Amino acid sequence: MKKLKMPAFRSEAAEARWWYAHREVLDRDFEEAAKAGTLKKLTREELLKRLSASRVISIRLPEDDLRRLRRLAARNGLPYQTYMKSLLHQALEREEKRRAS
Repeated sequence: MKKLKMPAFRSEAAEARWWYAHREVLDRDFEEAAKAGTLKKLTREELLKRLSASRVISIRLPEDDLRRLRRLAARNGLPYQTYMKSLLHQALEREEKRRAS
């Protein structure tokens, strides 16, 4: 089984697109690893640590913005929440750079 080399990503959206583009290879590799018994197990502690790195929030958005968000996310082959997080992350990066100047 040849491992895919994961590139450095400029954004979460770019990463999501990479995972989506390679999903068939990744699925096949996963199935092969499962059959070979080489999958790594995630402990409860590791899972909780990963989950605690993100926080669930509620946000109210105008219906028109939500429709636009979903349409653009679909065009990029991404779930809309992933796409929204990516847009927010990129906007925060730009704002921090702008204010640092």
